[in-house]
Amino acid sequence: MSFDRLAPHYRWMEWLLAGNKLQRCRTTFLDTLPPVRHALLLGEGNGRFLREFLRRQPTARVTCLDASPRMLTEAQGRARCASAPQIAQMKFLCCDVTEWKPPQAEFDLVVSNFFLDCFRPEQIGLIAERISAALTDNARWLIADFCEPRRGWRKWRARIILQTMYGFFRWTTALPARRLTAPDAILARHGFELRTRQTFEWGLLHSDLWVQRCKVGPAAPSAPCPFAAQPTASLVAQVS
Repeated sequence: MSFDRLAPHYRWMEWLLAGNKLQRCRTTFLDTLPPVRHALLLGEGNGRFLREFLRRQPTARVTCLDASPRMLTEAQGRARCASAPQIAQMKFLCCDVTEWKPPQAEFDLVVSNFFLDCFRPEQIGLIAERISAALTDNARWLIADFCEPRRGWRKWRARIILQTMYGFFRWTTALPARRLTAPDAILARHGFELRTRQTFEWGLLHSDLWVQRCKVGPAAPSAPCPFAAQPTASLVAQVS
């Protein structure tokens, strides 16, 4: 899978088809983040989220991972335009996330915007397993993506849009997935809790804040985990 063919055109295509809706979805929870030490951006694409992140988190280290060299070049250009003081500490890695071996317990934030929808269920499970090991306790995972409502005209509207979208991207990028997989159950199995979700566009888009549950091992201290005694605080809001 590679978005190289679309990289020069992605920005105007997104604006033509969706206006600012996808960017709004990407940045929904950006202002709620505490100071970030090291962020991992999966499939960042052309860097529109990266630019906004750098403006709000000027001291954070950032690792961007994408399988498309041309998309990484676009992202690097936007990072330079943001005049970020941490530009020298940024890493841009060109590789397939399913083959990447991340460092252990390194990141306190991971962001995957319109990324997990590209993969089959077993690939999402592999990604979640590797990312879980790469995160610190209580790390946050921001996810913006497509979804399919459960019933009614919203469901059929979303299904038509998604089928068209998957047909196009499979043809242009060799996308692995043939259909959308909701990642919620997979993420929960790998130690993540959904804290907040907002949906947009009559349920076609969603933006999530997930939190990594504290890891408990044989050498773990007995002090209680800050999140362990709390139920999953899943607040779902619909924004038309």
